[in-house]
Amino acid sequence: MPEAARSHLETALHFCVQDLPGATIPCASLQKILETLRQAKPVTRLSLEFLKKHGLAALHSFAIGELSYERFRQLALAEQSLRIEAAMAASQARETADRERAAAMQAKADLFFKRREAERLARESDPRYIAKVRNRELRARYGIHDFVEPDRFGHLMAILNSVDAGRRICAEDYAWLVKGGAAYFSKELKAAYHRLEAKFFRTEYERTRDPWMAINASSQLRKCGKAQEADALLSTVETKLLKSCKLRSAFATTWGGVKRDLERREEALRLGERAHALTPDDFRPCTLLGAIHMENGDHDVGRDWYRKAVERGATVDDVDQDLRRIYFRADPERQAALRAFLLADDPVRYAWAGKAARSAIRGAITESANEQ
Repeated sequence: MPEAARSHLETALHFCVQDLPGATIPCASLQKILETLRQAKPVTRLSLEFLKKHGLAALHSFAIGELSYERFRQLALAEQSLRIEAAMAASQARETADRERAAAMQAKADLFFKRREAERLARESDPRYIAKVRNRELRARYGIHDFVEPDRFGHLMAILNSVDAGRRICAEDYAWLVKGGAAYFSKELKAAYHRLEAKFFRTEYERTRDPWMAINASSQLRKCGKAQEADALLSTVETKLLKSCKLRSAFATTWGGVKRDLERREEALRLGERAHALTPDDFRPCTLLGAIHMENGDHDVGRDWYRKAVERGATVDDVDQDLRRIYFRADPERQAALRAFLLADDPVRYAWAGKAARSAIRGAITESANEQ
């Protein structure tokens, strides 16, 4: 690096503005101001206005003698951090906008050619067109709107047809959806899967009166948003059938989860505590209690229960996913309180909470601007 360029960079670093291009470009306004300050010469009024105009508040205050260099450096580094973060956010926004424009253009092109093909097939009265339309409608019914890879299309459609006919997804097909076909395991298809599983276990419970079947059915009902049905089902289980501690604990944990879904948290807490007393080494009651306390705003207590859950076998990732779900379901006031707690507890692990808040603020600003 030439000596002059090195000198400009050192000056920019000294005044914490090396992130600004004008700080190191010879004869640029900012570079000349920095050189004046480095030589301890008076800064002109126009230069001071330049610093104000470009948001260099700390450098302006230093230039007029309001700040010592040590205090200036503290403030300047903070300003620099905000500039860098804003620049990164702007860059990401531009990239996102470019991707969205490209995706939108691609989607329009795909739609155009699909419509042309459909019209051609319709004109020819080709039976394949009818099958194609039926398949498209079936995919739409289960929330699969993206392109399906040809080598996976047959397998996927067989699963959709089976589900649409009310048949359970077999273990092999479920494993395929979780792994190889994960892109097609949509929210709607998952809900249908859980409904069919709940129906199966409920039928088994009605046939055998086995409490485990009721527990399994209730777990599946919760996953497809049918907590009220799960609550009614569990209320039919006879207590005398709950013979082992493990079974009583699983029953209490499951019912506690149902009560939590129904926002009957006091009942959920009692059931969770009962389950923990029955099986103190099981992480599931601890996870339930952690979630309820977090939702109640008892964050310290909730964290302690989650730690107990991890000590007993729960994964940190499962706990974090649980906290994400709690956070995004909460109202703005509870979100703010939980966010403050999480970021104070571990700002790196829970950085997503801060990012979510900033994203929400940007969305609100955009929405307000659009309304105007």
